Amino acid sequence: MEEGEKMMSGLTLTVLGCGTLGTAILSGLLSSISDPKSRRSSPTVLSLDRDSPPESGSLDELPTRFIACVRRTQTADGIAKALAVHADSLTILRNENLRGAQVADVVLLGCPPSGARDVLGAPGMGDALRGKLLISILAGVSAEQIRGILYGPGVDGNSDTDDSQCQIVRAMPNTAAFIQESMTLITAPTSTMTPSMLNLTTWIFSCIGPIAYIPSSSMDACTALCGSGPAFFAMMLEAIVDGAVAMGVRRTDAQVMAAYTMRGTAGLVLAGEHPAVVREKVTTPGGSTIKGCMLMEEGRVRWTMANVLREATVAASRLGDTT
Repeated sequence: MEEGEKMMSGLTLTVLGCGTLGTAILSGLLSSISDPKSRRSSPTVLSLDRDSPPESGSLDELPTRFIACVRRTQTADGIAKALAVHADSLTILRNENLRGAQVADVVLLGCPPSGARDVLGAPGMGDALRGKLLISILAGVSAEQIRGILYGPGVDGNSDTDDSQCQIVRAMPNTAAFIQESMTLITAPTSTMTPSMLNLTTWIFSCIGPIAYIPSSSMDACTALCGSGPAFFAMMLEAIVDGAVAMGVRRTDAQVMAAYTMRGTAGLVLAGEHPAVVREKVTTPGGSTIKGCMLMEEGRVRWTMANVLREATVAASRLGDTT
């Protein structure tokens, strides 16, 4: 920790249902706390909507104690191995979700969407979460559904004076959290959250990459884009690599070259270039690039990828139907 942070008593963050993504988030948080050099100098909060992102301020306390709640011994062993370097700050509990929630200051809900009712509907869970910050990374499960499981259907969560409930935030990071390069989308009741809760939410996810606050109506589409996106981009990379192998390039070499090419292209777009401009700059009359692009158009690659996103969005919106 930095010198100014050593004086903080520290908060406890519990992950209920700590799977692959929960472990990735813990890895980013623990690395950020233990190694100041790995921490971003300031949160990267993108302004993607017409509304300005909420202002972030300083934190009175940071999480210094972490609890991972799991069901299976195999999962516990995997987390212990993955986060072995941070063992002093991490406690792993098996089948003790209630205990983990009771001792926490902030709770991250990371179980499968279909398991939300089992986890949140357990006796005493609503009381354990009272007045706390509950961050859900469950795809397709709305804040209203979560509140309904905890406190019953029809309960209003918009009152800023009711401390009998928890504050529910939805976030969608992705697997790149393992290398602190996740693009995380957040939807939060900013009008009823305390500044400390809002700052804490921003800090947690800025430890694993850039973040953006978005309206709840956009969460399913953004889940498909950013949550599922790494799988889609990885498949495209695999396909390009296969083509290079077919033309005589060693697979290991092709994979590295393709990955760097994809990263460089993304860097150009993030620097302000429109994707079409990037493509046109590479495409010369009668050259190899235009012939490849024409074959992609003939194969309806653009149409296919657009519809991949549409189908994934619909699927994301239905994940909460099982809760």
